Amino acid sequence: MENLKCAALLTGRGNNTLADKNVRDVLGHPVLYYPANSARKSASISDFWCSSDDEKILSAAEVLGYKRIVRPSELALPTSQHKDCILHGLKVMEQAGQLPDIVVVLLANNVTVTAQWITECVEIMKKDMSISAVIPVYEDNDHHPLRAKSLNSDGSLSMYEKNITGKISTNRQDLPACYFCAHNFWVLNVETVLADQGGQQPWDFMGNKIIPYVIDESLDIHHEEDLFLASRWIKKNYVD
Repeated sequence: MENLKCAALLTGRGNNTLADKNVRDVLGHPVLYYPANSARKSASISDFWCSSDDEKILSAAEVLGYKRIVRPSELALPTSQHKDCILHGLKVMEQAGQLPDIVVVLLANNVTVTAQWITECVEIMKKDMSISAVIPVYEDNDHHPLRAKSLNSDGSLSMYEKNITGKISTNRQDLPACYFCAHNFWVLNVETVLADQGGQQPWDFMGNKIIPYVIDESLDIHHEEDLFLASRWIKKNYVD
């Protein structure tokens, strides 16, 4: 559906454990440049916004053509929920008369994003607006829930998944494929987000009809060594 409007919402806050992680220099650009610029290069997106409480983040995004959404302090705490940031951003867009049908939420601390990925995910949703979200995922059977343990009150371990029958192989390749949500970008159906009727936990704003877009890896930047890993990924995969 060609008349559907799609906007990008770049999200990042200040006051992180790794100081200024969203604007740290990686190969001559701030970290947020990579997701923000990938969205700018996607023909599927026509409007660009940045939500943050941090002036450095807002200024760096503004250079790339992103309009400011100054996030309230109560939405910029370590305990704040991404859902509330998204809802606040959509409210600002609506007040400006620019509420989109589809919003691409970009996470400012993740460089593993390409314009092609964004475009293909948006086009998947445009073809079927009954979809609530299209999200990148990566397969990781090393951390499969069937391998996970929980801690008992006596300090011993037990199976994290309780309702299991039959024998479980110790070989990861024998287990059913396990996918994890990548925290690089999410393509969301705005109607679903605003309806707020409860979707799959813990990211209930994604709704219940979530389509996966499989990628090889996703890298969140939380520590100094992640900056090195980010530069390595960019050299190998990023097209400026």
